[in-house]
Amino acid sequence: MTWEDLLFAHWPIAPELLRGQLPAGLELDVLNGQAWLGVVPFRMSGVRPRWMPPVPGLSTFPELNLRTYVTAGSKQGVWFFTLDASCRVAVRIARRAFHLPYCDARIQVTRAADGWIEYQSRRTDRLYQPAEFSVRYRSLGPSDAIAKDPLASWLTARYCLYAADARGGLWRGEINHAPWPLESAEAAFETNTLATAAGIELPAAEPVLHFSRRLDVVAWTLDRVQ
Repeated sequence: MTWEDLLFAHWPIAPELLRGQLPAGLELDVLNGQAWLGVVPFRMSGVRPRWMPPVPGLSTFPELNLRTYVTAGSKQGVWFFTLDASCRVAVRIARRAFHLPYCDARIQVTRAADGWIEYQSRRTDRLYQPAEFSVRYRSLGPSDAIAKDPLASWLTARYCLYAADARGGLWRGEINHAPWPLESAEAAFETNTLATAAGIELPAAEPVLHFSRRLDVVAWTLDRVQ
């Protein structure tokens, strides 16, 4: 698969606000005692099994993640509170095959000539709390400071995800890709109720922003975490 026009928006958050949201077997990952909550809008393309070509109407769609960072043993990874997507078939496959909390949503993404990306999402899934998200964002270009920033690397250099099944079993999915080609970014948030819908109070602090234009990604099926 390929991830395109991705915005990382990360808020610092007190660890105690997130620890109770994690399943048994996972530990909240913190940096200098600080936890982080991420909202990540982007566009998926070329999504397919390795032995199949992309399927029109199923392989390209926008997605929106609410996430934090965790460890199981010494293995760092990502924990998703919710993943909104506009492809109903992909939502159901991901729920069943990857035990991930995917939600049906209506998402519109528009790219303007001046580089601004307008991203609007409204959750339509009755299995999850309603949530809306609207942001306007763009890249400010490459930055040498980002490449040297340990926080930028800590937030984004995650090569596995964790998921829990209906019985509480913990699973890990490996992900492989090149290092993120991160750029500076600016964003104007109009509506963001993703955290509230997940039972988390978003802090009033300004988010740390990064942008990535494109990244090719390979993912594997899940393995049970012993």
